[in-house]
Amino acid sequence: MVLRRFDVHRATSVAEAVALRQRYGEDAAVYAGGTELLLAMKLGVARWPHLIDIKPIGPLRHVAATKDLLRIGATVTHWELERDPVVAKALPALARLEAGVANIRVRAAGTLAGNLAFAEPHADPPALLVALGARVVLESAAGSRALPVSELITGMYQTALGPDELIVAIEIPLPARDVRIAYVKFQVLERPSVGVAAVATVRDGRFVGAPSVVVGAVDEVPRAVPTAELAGADVRDPRTAEALAQAARAAVDPSDDLAGSADYKRHVVGVFAQRALGSLMAGAA
Repeated sequence: MVLRRFDVHRATSVAEAVALRQRYGEDAAVYAGGTELLLAMKLGVARWPHLIDIKPIGPLRHVAATKDLLRIGATVTHWELERDPVVAKALPALARLEAGVANIRVRAAGTLAGNLAFAEPHADPPALLVALGARVVLESAAGSRALPVSELITGMYQTALGPDELIVAIEIPLPARDVRIAYVKFQVLERPSVGVAAVATVRDGRFVGAPSVVVGAVDEVPRAVPTAELAGADVRDPRTAEALAQAARAAVDPSDDLAGSADYKRHVVGVFAQRALGSLMAGAA
């Protein structure tokens, strides 16, 4: 496989990257890690005559946290997030997830922002980010805006990014100290077939309010599971586990493919929804 000719434009500021996006429009793609982008170009399933390299933009490499918010710059790699002391302290569940993304080559070069922008459906981060209420910070010629990750990914390899918009950061609201977080997945090859994220407060063995549960990787977009009926439920009651499994299976819309039939995938979703509940019961945080 041989890459067709393209030009690389190294942006040194966000304003310059936005201007390049405006100039080249659909003929350009933003390049940070390139793990998905270059593969698609090599396979011939996508072609951009221009790549806008945002790696030289220093402010996009920062990770910072306040008591309420974790902010991750757009060029921070999975490898860096896996090891970053700020992430480890503020949101250890994210550090654990990042340690299991794909393989070492992808984690060393690929970025969290790039993962979201490419909207590959078989990915780990989106489910957890949606469950946590994360958002992306976007810059364009019109200014900046924040968009929930749940609204960013609109379909397989499709996003709500505007033609001149650039992801500059991911912002994740930090949960209270007593909130428990779990992410479990079913994976045979490098990409997950099912990923389930669960975020909840549990006191005296019961949910405080409804848990936030999101299923990823099995469908075109992450699917939030309706859990209102589980508010106050006993997490140790087998009926709670079965109700969660049923709700998770009903929330997804898988299709038959080489990874299995739709019915099989729904079954696996139910199993891993229950495993996510088990992780919450064990105190995963």
